[in-house]
Amino acid sequence: MSHKLARLLVEKRAGLRYRLAQLGMPVMRAAFDSIGAGTVVVAPLMLMGVDRITIGRDVLVRDGAWLATEGEGSRLVIGDGCYIGHRAHLHSIDPVELGQRCVLADNVMVTSTDHERADRHGVHGTGAVTIGDDVFLGQNVVVLGGVQIGDGATVAAGAVVVSDVPAGAVVGGVPAKLLRSRSA
Repeated sequence: MSHKLARLLVEKRAGLRYRLAQLGMPVMRAAFDSIGAGTVVVAPLMLMGVDRITIGRDVLVRDGAWLATEGEGSRLVIGDGCYIGHRAHLHSIDPVELGQRCVLADNVMVTSTDHERADRHGVHGTGAVTIGDDVFLGQNVVVLGGVQIGDGATVAAGAVVVSDVPAGAVVGGVPAKLLRSRSA
């Protein structure tokens, strides 16, 4: 086998996974609460409680994503035009909602859950998470329960968000702190 042919086969595998995922979308649409036109979920690692998951139009959920809802009050909503990066982990006991046109880079975790202290296998809700429109969450960001992130905010790579982020703000660090406001 030639080097050129081998390289072509290796590099095109990701595109093939995407095309195969497109073919499987009718089954996903039947299982989920709602999935909009043009949305593709590529090779998820975990799907749980899909009857309580709504995904808008033209959303791309990359390989290895974890989308899960647990319990009566759980709900996961992903707005139109979002990009959910590789190995993103979105987990809802309390509601989790992403606005439109959000970008979640690889390995982002957004969760409204925590493990019990007495029984580490048990989980409980930690408060709703609301992420506004046009929000960017950098690689390896963690957003914990009870947090609101305003429209147009940017969360720097590796940050852990434990409190509200104002619209247009840039935050970073552990825990995330304001680095720049909209007016700066």
